[in-house]
Amino acid sequence: MSIYVGNLSYEVTEEDLSEIFAEYGTVKRVQMPKDRETGRLRGFAFIEMETDTEETAAIDALDGAEWMGRDLKVNKAKPREERKPGGGSWGNNNRSSRRNYN
Repeated sequence: MSIYVGNLSYEVTEEDLSEIFAEYGTVKRVQMPKDRETGRLRGFAFIEMETDTEETAAIDALDGAEWMGRDLKVNKAKPREERKPGGGSWGNNNRSSRRNYN
């Protein structure tokens, strides 16, 4: 299981997150996704802690807390949804891209 941490400052580091969450138990892993195209942090992270009890304590204490000028969103991470083959689409709903302007 892991914790989702959202609304993070773009200046936050893995070390910053480890330090804050270590107050509630042993931090096993910190993952901070980056945008594939720009390489910039995406403003959220996933934290894994040693036990469910530690994760619950961190969630209870930090959800809604103000940190680095932002109100954190902290909750249990939801399982990643599998994407459909072929990727997403902005969807033209199988309509032709040509338009008839008569």
